Amino acid sequence: MIVRLFFLGAAAFLTACASVPTDPVARAAYDEANDPLEPLNRAVFAFNMEVDRYVLEPVARGYRNTVPTGGRVAIRNFLHNLRAPVTFANDLLQGEVRRAAETSWDFVFNSTIGILGFFDVTGDDWEPHEEDLGQTLGAWGVKEGPYLVLPFHGPTNVRDTAGMFGDRTLDPFEHGIDNPEDTWFFTGRTVGGAVEARERTLDEFNDLRRTSLDFYVTARSLYRQARDNQIRNGAPAPFGDFNFE
Repeated sequence: MIVRLFFLGAAAFLTACASVPTDPVARAAYDEANDPLEPLNRAVFAFNMEVDRYVLEPVARGYRNTVPTGGRVAIRNFLHNLRAPVTFANDLLQGEVRRAAETSWDFVFNSTIGILGFFDVTGDDWEPHEEDLGQTLGAWGVKEGPYLVLPFHGPTNVRDTAGMFGDRTLDPFEHGIDNPEDTWFFTGRTVGGAVEARERTLDEFNDLRRTSLDFYVTARSLYRQARDNQIRNGAPAPFGDFNFE
């Protein structure tokens, strides 16, 4: 958290100091990218790629090679179930009553019959989903703000970063910390989630990194497309949002 707060402070300072191009074509490209901190973001992105290359990817490969497919699915279900209370709160904040009911149903039955969520006993009833406060703010019409790359986290923006902090207040597990031993649960959940997510994207991520002319720009574009799709809950984009170039 200290690292992220420091980075946000630096981002705010550098945003104020960033020079805006005066050439109309360059200004249009600058506004389109919405990335006034690009030099700093690129440096953090390069750092994250080195962490991935030497730490996260090897651990993810070891995880894939040692844990059978069924075990990895169970761990994925367990991590998804831990996110259910935050998803439920954001479903309600977005006025998605039906989806909130589905989330609560999933959480109750998977936590009990599904043994703490390791087994998804309601998966065939509807499509599982996850929501966060960044998506909620986007659904409310809050603009994304400048693009950011956070150390050990990756692509985000000002709105979604604020949402990450807000989700902590919506997470009932966060309010259960009474002693230092509890921090191991959150550390394990964070690290486990990162390794599990990286294992699922091993081949696609590495292919994209190898074939992209500028992986930084590719990652920035994919993040924005993914977030827009999540905010719309998979609904088609409005006609005016398409870029026919």
